[in-house]
Amino acid sequence: MNHPFSDDNRRDPYPLYAQARAASPVFHLPPPFDLFLVFDYDGVKRVLSDHETFSSSVPAPREWFIFWDPPRHTKRRALIAKAFTPRMVASLESRIAAISRSLLDGVVARGEMDLANEYAVPLPMTVIAEMIGMPGGEWARFRAWSDAIVRISYTMPGMEAEPGAMDAMAGFYAVTAEMSAYLADMVARRRAEPRDDLLTGLACAEVDGDRLRQEEILGFIQLLVVGGQETTANLIDNAVLCLLENPDQLDLLRRKPELMPGMIEEVLRYRSPLHWTMRAPRRDVELHGQTIPAGKLVLPMIGSANRDAAHFDRADSFDITRNPNPHLAFGYGIHFCLGAALARLEARIALTDVLSRLQQLRRASDEPWEPRKALNVHGPGKLPVRFEPAPA
Repeated sequence: MNHPFSDDNRRDPYPLYAQARAASPVFHLPPPFDLFLVFDYDGVKRVLSDHETFSSSVPAPREWFIFWDPPRHTKRRALIAKAFTPRMVASLESRIAAISRSLLDGVVARGEMDLANEYAVPLPMTVIAEMIGMPGGEWARFRAWSDAIVRISYTMPGMEAEPGAMDAMAGFYAVTAEMSAYLADMVARRRAEPRDDLLTGLACAEVDGDRLRQEEILGFIQLLVVGGQETTANLIDNAVLCLLENPDQLDLLRRKPELMPGMIEEVLRYRSPLHWTMRAPRRDVELHGQTIPAGKLVLPMIGSANRDAAHFDRADSFDITRNPNPHLAFGYGIHFCLGAALARLEARIALTDVLSRLQQLRRASDEPWEPRKALNVHGPGKLPVRFEPAPA
């Protein structure tokens, strides 16, 4: 198997995925990686849902609750879940629409923009910053934090020789120190003067009679800064790529805008924003005839599972009318993405605005797009587009 984390394979991993599902749905990538990749739908779903066998405790930031197991994970997740109830998410709709409108107002007259960096990233970043209780105008600072945090994927075994890998952990430590100092002041203020925001909730929360430690609050915020924008930004960018590459589906969507929710689900399946996560078996486990030793790193390849022809008819076709669409883009089981409903809402508002205000939308370059600097996500780091402003 070719190196699965090269830029070419990350831009278009699907031929490699198809080859792996057919030949070896559980594949051991030898040292220096020494990890197991699971490519088929049933295998990925098993790894994600069987938390008794596959632990989430892996080499990763230790204060991120997505890398914890029950019961600790259950209690910490409940603290954040309060901010993502259906009522709370629905209440954000008008604010998301206002942010989207403002971002497009700033660029629409130019007839060109970097859709990723001028729109798809700042939109969800501003939303999550405001939810946390940080000034929305500081989204660029949060973007720098997020970029440094997601680059820690380059520190996984076998990636030491990749460009920038040596700097990734140093960058993460530097950002962690900066965020820790920033949050210490913010948390002290919230405890003195509580507000109606997530940071106040964390600063004043108690678990088993104890307040959260500074490191735990920092872990929550780091996860929200990354998770709050990375999936949504890639979802928006990937949707535009899918529609431009499939003009018949774009025409259908323009004729039938009620298909927008189904189109978003199909993007989530066809070009999943998150392509893999990590688990480690607590004991030796057999999967598809392969024995995975206890403690070895396992990557359930979500992006591959969502193209498995055993579960999806015409799996390699982009079909916005697909129904049912049981993709695994937001994970499965106890670690299912808390922000899934928010990401869907942000994408629906964003893509409705983009398609209505940017006419004759097209890529500004035929060059292959550059993948995001995070190995586990799928989407462009830049997406230059040209368009004609819609008549006022």
